[in-house]
Amino acid sequence: MYDPVQLRTFLTVAQTLSFTQAAGRLGVRQSTVSQHVRRLEEATGRPLFLRDTHHVELTEDGEALLGFARTILAAHERAAAFFSGTRLRGRLRFGASEDFVQTRLPEILEGFRHAHPEVDLELSVELSGTLHERLDAGRLDLVLAKRRGPGDERGRLVWRDRMVWIGAAGLRVDPDRPVPLIVYPPPGITRARALEVLEREGRAWRIACTSGSLSALIAAARAGLGVMAHTRGLIPPGLVPVADRAGLPELGRVEFAVLQGRRPTPAADALATAILTGPARLTRPD
Repeated sequence: MYDPVQLRTFLTVAQTLSFTQAAGRLGVRQSTVSQHVRRLEEATGRPLFLRDTHHVELTEDGEALLGFARTILAAHERAAAFFSGTRLRGRLRFGASEDFVQTRLPEILEGFRHAHPEVDLELSVELSGTLHERLDAGRLDLVLAKRRGPGDERGRLVWRDRMVWIGAAGLRVDPDRPVPLIVYPPPGITRARALEVLEREGRAWRIACTSGSLSALIAAARAGLGVMAHTRGLIPPGLVPVADRAGLPELGRVEFAVLQGRRPTPAADALATAILTGPARLTRPD
């Protein structure tokens, strides 16, 4: 009833929220993407996307299909690997951004280990900036991290979101005093973005807490020590967006991508595919 090719197209549109970008990622015409989505909508009898000339968004039924599509594609890939007789082997050095510590990334990795038990998976959790450096130096095979900034189109887009200032629910930011910042150390991409927008607006700031541990930063924020720049879809429990009356500048958007090293491997390809077919499990903390 549901063609895996059409489901893969559907997931790509859901990730990019763009028929044009989905076509580019899949290497097909935009008309083919539209055709695949239309056939899925005919098969389900439900509209999956709301779209006009400027915006694309999932309907409630589209959101529901996300989970089914991932399950069907995962089963399809396991069956294909089993009957093709090909088994992935070797070492895979995978680096994940600190942002994903509290998401369901472990479920994706568990599924990968189950499907490919002969791959020796080595996980490193670091700042996105550090992961980029290690990938460029050939010390990692695959990375899931923030892109470095506007114009960086390396890798395959997993999802994009808006960055917001967050803090404890009762925190008040005095507009006449330096903004107390809770930040990662260099080369943190989020840190660089926060300092850049504050300096561009001429807003004074001070460092209230620095740590390479997300748990430590969250604890400092919950204690009311200051504000953090954070991805909107990954706001930790116990923290909330800072009110507009604080007058903090807009942080802009952030993109997360999977990037492979200079020598792509079948194991890295397989894990990248697993991540790209399950982004909804990454966009909300547990």
